[in-house]
Order: sequence, then C-alpha cells, then structure tokens
Amino acid sequence: MATFSQSTVDKGSDSIIDFCCSPCLEHKIDQWAEFYCDNCQYFYCAKCVTPHGQLFGKHVTYGRGDTSKWPASKEVQDFLLKCDLHEDKHLEMYCNDHSQLCCTNCAFLNHRLCKKVTLISESARGPLPDLQQLSRKIQTILEEVKKLENHCNTNMLTLQASYDKLLDEIRDTRQTINIILDKIEKNTIQELDDKMTSLKASIKTDLDNCIKLKNELKQLSGAINDIIDKGKAELTFIASKKCLEEVKQSETYLKENSVQVESSLTFQADGDVQQYLSRLSGLGKTVLSTKKILVFRDQALTIHGKSEYDVSLPSESVRNCSIIAICVLSDDEILVADILNKRVKLLNHQYQVVGHCDLTNWPWDMCTITPSEVAVTMYQNETYGEVQFVSVNGGQLVKGRKLQFQHKCIGIAHNLQDLYLTSGTALYKYSMKGALLNKVYEDTSGRCTALFSKCAVSPSGDKIFVTNREHHKVLTLATDGTVLHTFTDPDLQTPDGIHVTDLGQVLVCGRLSWTIIQLDGEGKKKLATLASKRDGLAQPWSVYFNRSTASIIVGQYGTKKILVFKVK
Repeated sequence: MATFSQSTVDKGSDSIIDFCCSPCLEHKIDQWAEFYCDNCQYFYCAKCVTPHGQLFGKHVTYGRGDTSKWPASKEVQDFLLKCDLHEDKHLEMYCNDHSQLCCTNCAFLNHRLCKKVTLISESARGPLPDLQQLSRKIQTILEEVKKLENHCNTNMLTLQASYDKLLDEIRDTRQTINIILDKIEKNTIQELDDKMTSLKASIKTDLDNCIKLKNELKQLSGAINDIIDKGKAELTFIASKKCLEEVKQSETYLKENSVQVESSLTFQADGDVQQYLSRLSGLGKTVLSTKKILVFRDQALTIHGKSEYDVSLPSESVRNCSIIAICVLSDDEILVADILNKRVKLLNHQYQVVGHCDLTNWPWDMCTITPSEVAVTMYQNETYGEVQFVSVNGGQLVKGRKLQFQHKCIGIAHNLQDLYLTSGTALYKYSMKGALLNKVYEDTSGRCTALFSKCAVSPSGDKIFVTNREHHKVLTLATDGTVLHTFTDPDLQTPDGIHVTDLGQVLVCGRLSWTIIQLDGEGKKKLATLASKRDGLAQPWSVYFNRSTASIIVGQYGTKKILVFKVK
C-alpha cells in the first residue's frame, strides 16, 4: 500500500496533505505525485506515469481530479490507527462487549475477561458505515461547539467587564472612606483648636491682670519713695490710703490665685473606631452572581407574550419617537437611539427612561463597543458623517470622542478592534481610531444613495450581514467582500434593522412588511416570521435580543412605544 506523503504547510495549521511520487522517492527525489494506480498502489508524477502506462497499459490511473479514489495519507492513517491510551501502539482489535477499539496492551490489560474480542479486520467485514452521514453529524456538532465557544468568549468579556467595574467600585469605596476620615480628622482638629483658643484666652486674661497689678504696684511704690521725708502731710495721707487699698486688693487677688493650675492638652483616641477598623478584613465582599441564560441552537425562536413601554420624555417637543437603534449592555442597561428627538436614552430594567444625552445630529444606528460604551452613527449630510461614542457612568450617559468621515454614515457594527460602517452604497472597514482599512463591498445599482441600511457581524467575525432596503434583501458577506449568500422573502419588505445574537441567530426588521424574521446563522434561509402586524408591529426599525431576560426588544417608526416580546 502506498504510504508516502508529506504536508505542504507547517504542522499545527489546517494542513493540506500531498503525496510524493513513489519511483522518485525510491531515488531520494521529492516530487509531488499527480496520479495514483490502484493496481500497483503506487503514486506517479507526470514524468513517471508515462513509462508506467507503457508497461501496464491495462492499469487505470486516477489523477488529481479523482483524489477520492486515492488512498488515505500516511498522516491520516497514523492518526486513525493510533491508540488513545498507548500512543506507541496501533489499534488492532475491537471489543464487542464494550464497543471499544483496542491495541494489544488494551486487550490484555482491560479486556481479558471480555467474551468477544476480535481482530479489526474481522469486525470490519460486512456493510461499511456511512461516513458521509457521520461527517455531516460532526459538522453539525462543530457548529454547536463553535456557538458554545462564542458564548464562552462573550461570558469572558462580561466577566472581565464586571471585574473592571468592581475595581472602580472598590477604589470609589476607598475614596469615600478617605473623605469620611478626612472629615472626622477635620472635626477633631477643630475641637482641639477651639479648646486651645479658649484656654489661651483664659490664661491671657490672668496674665493681663498680673501685668496690670504689677504696674500699679510699681507706680505706687515709686510715688511713695518720692514723697518720703518731704513733709507733705496731704500727699503722705493720700499715698498711705492708696497704698493700703492696693495692698488689700493685691492680697485678695494673690489669695484667690494661691493655687496655680498648669494647663496642657492630651488626646484620647476613639478605641471603638480603631478596633472596628482592625477587625475588618476588607472594604466589602465580592459576591458571585449567576443567572441562567436560555441558549437556543438552530431552532427558530418562539414568541410568548408581548409588552409595550413608553420611552418618551415629557420635555420633548416632538411627542412621537422613532427608535432607530437598540443596544443592551452588560448590566442589562438598555440604550435606545431616538432619531426624531436626536437623543440616546437610557432605560432601566423596567424599560423606564432614567437618563438621556442629546446629540448634535440625527442618529441612524448604534452598536456596542465595550460593556459600558456604544458608538452611534449620526447623519450630517450626504457627503459627511459622524460617529459619536457614548458611555454609561454611574447611571448617567456621557458623550465621549467623535469621529468624522468623508461619507454618509448609516449602519455600524463592531468586531474586536474594527468598525464596519455603511454609507448607503458601500460597506467600509475602519480602525477604532477612524483610519480606513478597506472598502469591503460596494453596490451603486440603486436609484437612491441609501441602498444599504444596517449591518451586523457574526459572533465569530467571519461574516457581515447587510440589509439592502431598495432591493428587499439581506446580503451575507465574507470579510473580503465576497457575497456568500443573498436572502429574499415575501415577508421581508424594505429590510432595515438587523441584529445577530451571541449565538449567531440573525434577526431582521421588515419595515414596510411590518415583520420581524429570523434567519439561520449563514443568512441563507428563513427560520421563522417571529412577529407581524397582527402582533402589534408598525414599521419596525430596530431589533435586539436580550439574552439575560430572553426577550426581543423592537423599536418602531413614529411611535413613543417600544415592544418587548418574551421568548421561550
């Protein structure tokens, strides 16, 4: 059997196995084979197949157009024959009791007591299994595993976002405690200052009295010394009386202050505060929050129940709203873009408006950038467009940086570090700083410049979905602009808003057909018409699936109410 093969690319990648010409290899020449002879079980290059045909005219050779008739490569055979438990052994036996493939070691160690252990060559007799069917099943499972992988990646991003948010909350808590401690310190120092001022004032009063008394006694003593032996009776009489009075007052003052008090201040720290702080092991506790999320595979979603919520503001001059875009952030914070009122609004879990920010131009679309930030396209004019970044900080909407573009900006989608923008006739790919990477796709066949509306990226990032309003279709594009699929359906007229869930389900708004439809993950076929006019839809403009609440949120043209459909 021919066993010579080589890999045309490095190991570890999706290798393409090729075969060497058998005669050339015997002469130590590496030459790729172009033909295989089943009779000889040899491979031949274009040069060696000629003498082979001359010698064996009746042998049938199979070229590269019939590689299905070539044998499996050595790499494939080694992979299949290798025992999973004993890598240096080949599989040779099959245990019918346990339905397990065995090498000789496995048979000896684990299946000695089994009644029916046969050679694989004997077990392989009879009808061969349908490998095509098994291959299709593997592909189906691979798709499911890929969706689960996408979910895990999303969960990882959500977990990281919650970690970053908790870090900010811990630092904010520390800052709050610092502010409280600063205030306590200020109050304590103020108490010290007040006591110090009061004590100084008291001592200053005593000091002033002493100085006054001292000066009066000195002055009186000097006067007495001046009039001694002067023989002035009147002055002597007055001096004696004043002297006796001053002596009396001085003795009384000294008697009252015979016990001197020496003042000093000490500080007695609040032991309860120190003991309480010393008992703390942290500023708080980290609590694990989990929530069960409904995971739908390839089956169509099913609507069970509908609710309506008013998202208008009393101060708005335009009484109606038009919710042209919807996003749900990591903490189930809901953002809606209202084109008529030029606003982005923040909704709480009860779909009540709890915050908003005004935009300089009309918003057209919105996508999530980080777990707390979105990007909004804004219509400036037919030549220029803008993207405004808006973040949620402490329950408030805060406008961030703005990008300017030399074309109209309508639809927007984000994947990793790339922004996808539709201009009406083209799909562009930009960096997060606004640098043009390439024009992915363009179609100028429309009668208007708003041929393309919205866009969305698959969770794996390998497909971009674009709605074409004028031609009533949804395009599935590869990242290089190749059109993979084109979808049309009578239930989808003037498709506008489009959303791809974390698991790859594609939801599209039919604005003039008044429908929400679900496509498969490839954008090839319709799985279901989820809602229509009889469900209360009226020109749906935007759609978003909130996986944590298992609900579909729909924004509509010319109405202040959004619709929320529960999904089971």
